Amino acid sequence: MKTPKHIIRGRGAQSNPTNRFEKKSVEHFLEDLPTDEEREDLLYPHPKTVFKEVFPKTIFNKVTSPDLPFSYSANPYQGCEHGCVYCYARNTHEYWGYSAGKDFEQIILVKKSAPELVRQTLQKKNWKPELVTFSGNTDCYQPIERKLELTRNCLKVFAEFKHPVAIITKNAMVERDTDILSELAKQNLTTVILSLNTLDDEVKGKLEPRTSSVRNVLRTIRSLTDAGIPVQVLAAPIIPSLNDNNIIDLVKSVADEGAINITYEVVRLNGQIGPIFEDWAELHYPDRKNKIMHHIQDLHGGKVNDSRFGIRMKGEGIWADLIQQQFKVAKQKYLPKPKTINLDFSLFNPKTDQQLNLFNIG
Repeated sequence: MKTPKHIIRGRGAQSNPTNRFEKKSVEHFLEDLPTDEEREDLLYPHPKTVFKEVFPKTIFNKVTSPDLPFSYSANPYQGCEHGCVYCYARNTHEYWGYSAGKDFEQIILVKKSAPELVRQTLQKKNWKPELVTFSGNTDCYQPIERKLELTRNCLKVFAEFKHPVAIITKNAMVERDTDILSELAKQNLTTVILSLNTLDDEVKGKLEPRTSSVRNVLRTIRSLTDAGIPVQVLAAPIIPSLNDNNIIDLVKSVADEGAINITYEVVRLNGQIGPIFEDWAELHYPDRKNKIMHHIQDLHGGKVNDSRFGIRMKGEGIWADLIQQQFKVAKQKYLPKPKTINLDFSLFNPKTDQQLNLFNIG
């Protein structure tokens, strides 16, 4: 199918819905514009990314969800250039005064103080070591990380203090930090969870346009595994009638590259994500948009959104059962003995001497 010229290439969201928390909005009266070219420029502007520094007081966020296996999340960036159209974190951009749509992937808030905030927290007298996971909200290895290295410098602090840390990412850039991660892994202090939900790069390019290719993610699984870093895979989200047709092959592929386990989540479209996703589906898959949306509703009791602990991430009903069965069969065949990670919290040393820091944080 030929891509319509008005689709904004390299971006997931194709719309910018009004922020729910803003009382004022701006309306453009297109009929007042004299030419078709000006109308199109206003409707479909060239997507540029803006980076704004913010100054948070803390970098760790307490996680209270019983569905998540970690105690704290850490996010050096708010907003994400990866542009995953389904991303639940889009809604959090509204708290900063922006839209969950195009703003989320075009206005990136940068926490340059993140490494120092990690250090300050780990040095607190009342800090007890618990699992901290990077990218609990937005990806810590999105493109700007290549330049700023905030995630890398945070990892240096965790290594210095011998504190467990996990990473979830869709970006092969994590390979860059193999030196730090391998040292952490030798002490049973880390695991990397690579997110991969399809083997079809055409689907992937539309669904999450600025993430790494399938080939590069698979290569990264092998590279990290060969470096002694335990790699798990998160197949998320699985979307019926879109990327649920190669689950068996997906499990085989990640297992062949050395992944020790694979888990999955189904799509859910809370808050503003519903209309953003539906608009995206209309542009990219108009012939099956209704089918996709109806199947998402079937997963969540007739709605596209779901906040029920214990149900929201796996769904319910016939489509949830079919997805579960595919993963069960695939794992029995290709990952019959998945490994679980139990990181070592006993090595934590809050009184580390900065002069002994092997990684020389600047």
